[in-house]
Amino acid sequence: MGVYDVTALGELLIDFTENGSSGQGNLLFEANPGGAPCNLLAMLQKMGDKTAFIGKVGKDMFGDMLKERAGSTGIDLSGLVQDPEINTTLAFVHTLPGGDREFSFYRKPGADMMLTAQDVEAHQDLIRQAKIFHFGTLSMTHDTVEQASIRAIEIAREAGCILSFDPNLRPPLWDSEEKAKEKIAYGFTKCDVLKISDNEIEFMTGKSDLEEGIYDLIRSYQIPLILATYGRDGSKAYYLPKDKRTGHASPDDYIKVFVDGFINPDTIETTGAGDTFGGCSLHYVLKYGLDGFDEEKLCELLIFANAAASIVTTRKGALCVMPEEKEVLSFIASRAG
Repeated sequence: MGVYDVTALGELLIDFTENGSSGQGNLLFEANPGGAPCNLLAMLQKMGDKTAFIGKVGKDMFGDMLKERAGSTGIDLSGLVQDPEINTTLAFVHTLPGGDREFSFYRKPGADMMLTAQDVEAHQDLIRQAKIFHFGTLSMTHDTVEQASIRAIEIAREAGCILSFDPNLRPPLWDSEEKAKEKIAYGFTKCDVLKISDNEIEFMTGKSDLEEGIYDLIRSYQIPLILATYGRDGSKAYYLPKDKRTGHASPDDYIKVFVDGFINPDTIETTGAGDTFGGCSLHYVLKYGLDGFDEEKLCELLIFANAAASIVTTRKGALCVMPEEKEVLSFIASRAG
C-alpha cells in the first residue's frame, strides 16, 4: 500500500461558467474542466501528492478534453473509462451576486452515472495501493454508479485506507430529499474524514445552530475528523484523539478549532472552493496522519485550506487553476497581522 497518496471516485464533467455576452447580447460560457473529486485531486497534485481517479466520461469531444486537461495536472487517469454511448455530463453554472452559484445539470443520463462495479473491480489496485480513498454522493444518485461506489468503499476498507467523504449536496440531481439524506448518512457511517458545508449540516440535521448540528453528527457517527466550512466566515475542525475512539465519545471529547476565513475582494465565483479546501485538508492528513493531530496542527490545516480556497474564488473553474503551495503561503503571509 502507498503507491498513491489519494485515490478518488466520482464525477468528471464540464462546468460551463458565464463569461460575458456576445455582440448580440447572448450569454457566453467557458467550458471549464470540473467535478468535485478531480478538483480535490488537482489541489493535492499541486501539493506534491500522488493521486489517481476512477470515473467515466463520454467518448466525445468533452470526454477527450477532460482526459487531456485532467491528465495534464498529473492525476493518474488509468481508471478513467470512456463510454461510447453516453455523453459526458455537463453543468451550467449561474453566478449569483457575491460569488455563490446555481447549477443546471445535463445528466439524464450522463456518462459519470454509468460507472459500474465491474469498472471498479478492473481498477481496484488504484484503491488498494492508496493511503486515502475519497468519495462523494454524486456517485450515489443512481443505482449503477451507487453499486460502483459501494464496491469501491468495500475495497478501500479491506485495504486499510483512510476513507474521506464530502457530501457535495446538489439537490437537483436527487429524486427526493429523503434519498439524498439516506445516501449522505451512509457516507457518514463509512468515513474517517468528513468535509461538510454549512448548508449540508442544516440539511442533514435540521439545526440552524450549526454547532448543535455538528454535535448531533458526532453523537451519531463518531467520525474522527470533521471539517466544517462556512464559506467566507471560515471553518472549524472537530478532532477525536485516538485514545477517545471508543464508539461512545461525546462532543466534549473532541478537540475543536475555529479559524476565520480570508475575505477576498477579487472573488468572482466560488466553484471549487470546497474541493480546494478538501484537497488541502487531505494533504495535512497525509502529513500528520489521522492519529497525529493536535490543536496547533488543526489550526495550521484550517488556515492553509481557507487561504487556498479564497485564492480559487478569484478564478473561473477550479481543476486547472489550483494554487501552488508557495502561492498559498505567500497569500497567508500577506494577510498576517
